[in-house]
Amino acid sequence: MTAHPSGLSGTLFIVATPIGHLADMTYRAVDTLKQVDAVACEDTRTSAVLLNHYGIGTRRIAYHEHNGEVQRPKLLAMLAEGKNIALISDAGTPLISDPGYQLVREARAQGSAVVTVPGPSSVIAALSIGGLPTDRFLFAGFLPPKRAARQRALKELAGVRATLVLFESPQRIDALLADVQAVMGTREVSLCRELTKRFEEVRTGTPPELLTRLEAVPARGELVVLIAPPAEVAAPDAANVEALLAEALTRLSTKDAAKKVAEATGLPRQLLYEQSLALKGKTHG
Repeated sequence: MTAHPSGLSGTLFIVATPIGHLADMTYRAVDTLKQVDAVACEDTRTSAVLLNHYGIGTRRIAYHEHNGEVQRPKLLAMLAEGKNIALISDAGTPLISDPGYQLVREARAQGSAVVTVPGPSSVIAALSIGGLPTDRFLFAGFLPPKRAARQRALKELAGVRATLVLFESPQRIDALLADVQAVMGTREVSLCRELTKRFEEVRTGTPPELLTRLEAVPARGELVVLIAPPAEVAAPDAANVEALLAEALTRLSTKDAAKKVAEATGLPRQLLYEQSLALKGKTHG
């Protein structure tokens, strides 16, 4: 009978694997993958390189977005029977930009234990060396490949006061940088490529600067893109706000004046509407 890590039975282990350098595998990850009853792989051929390197001969089962509806019930049944299963992705931490969350969700719902075996993540690796703020970040994965949809996505992200983390291919990085400049304006961007591999590199600059450098030396390999948060804008001075409202009220209605100044200052429209009413009353008084 297969030995079960930590004495647990019917457990789903979420196991992080290297994002490039094979030596980044943890001892615990190797032990877990050797002892479980089956390893659910995003691509069994890709995972075979890693598993063979560490002498892991555990049964492999393909589990990915295209066969999930068929394979998921089988994996859940194995867990219900008391089998231990490890879930791995092609690289890095499972569930980060891959379809594993549904298996985790349903395993928990049926009462199976779900345990993390943490390790490499390209998101965290990029943040650690990218040189942009790390106290708050938002991971948005791959943006849409089409320009219009990509720009819509960037507009939704533009106001987020956190470092943005994206994935992008070398073929589309120029288009992404051009759209970042068009939608978000001039912000600092770090391109982190080939993390943990021989040609690991970080290029930092504004989108136009990076585009110029990419024209001379194109980026190759997988890219993690970090985009700096929007610059902090000083709160408008109360006297200036009142002056703006007073000027707007000479040519606009109370509602439209509040809307106009809200757009200019970023202050709540309702607050400015009430201030406009007070100003109007003061003037008529």
